[in-house]
Amino acid sequence: MDRSRRRGSRNKFTEKEVEQMEKALEEIKGATPAQDVVQSLAEKFNAAPERAGKVPVQAKQVLGWFNHKRRPQKAKGDLMPMTSNSTPSPLNDCPAKSATANSDKVPSEKDPSDAPEWEFEARSSKDGAWYDVATFLTHRILESGEPEVRVRFAGFGAEEDEWVNVRKAVRLRSLPCEATDCVAIKPGDLILCFREGKDQAIYFDAHVLEVQRKRHDVRGCRCRFLIRYDHDQAEERVPLRRVYRRPEGLFSWEFAENV
Repeated sequence: MDRSRRRGSRNKFTEKEVEQMEKALEEIKGATPAQDVVQSLAEKFNAAPERAGKVPVQAKQVLGWFNHKRRPQKAKGDLMPMTSNSTPSPLNDCPAKSATANSDKVPSEKDPSDAPEWEFEARSSKDGAWYDVATFLTHRILESGEPEVRVRFAGFGAEEDEWVNVRKAVRLRSLPCEATDCVAIKPGDLILCFREGKDQAIYFDAHVLEVQRKRHDVRGCRCRFLIRYDHDQAEERVPLRRVYRRPEGLFSWEFAENV
């Protein structure tokens, strides 16, 4: 499955396609859809008469929709304060594997039952987007001393596994926003933004440039956020539902301390 990023015009799902994906999500009870389910939906959408002459829907875009819907809504009361003994690190729960024969830097093992179940996301080197991590498979220490982990991304197979830098490309999962969270988002903030494009529906880092405050109604937050994506400097005005907050303001942690 190719996760390479391409530029192009925006390509949103039709109302009928959304209904079919919502039905599929209900049938699998909110679980991660199998690759054949995702591929089948993409092929079905492209065969529909209303898609004739339009840009084909990619399986990756369908999977992105499912991942966006499945992102857990974390309550503020569930956020646990950080201590030096509970600092999350992907190195704690994966087998040790050094990249050099003479490396003796192996992180100490911990009983997983003693630690909270942190959820992580990792940045792919293929497209610069962030994906939820399903599993940390193993890790290694490079000759430079940089730690890397091999990750399996949620919803993807082994062919998409990647080695990623622990310090630069692994972090706690970004938090979806509730309607009342808009007041906490200010210009200059780093956020994770859900981006739909020609053949993508994935998450990129962005910075908030401007906040347009609006009165909330029965539909929830009506505010709009002018953001600039870090990877290509493109600007876009987005609603709150596409904004994910970084937990740095709620947690104090540093991966490097565990290496």
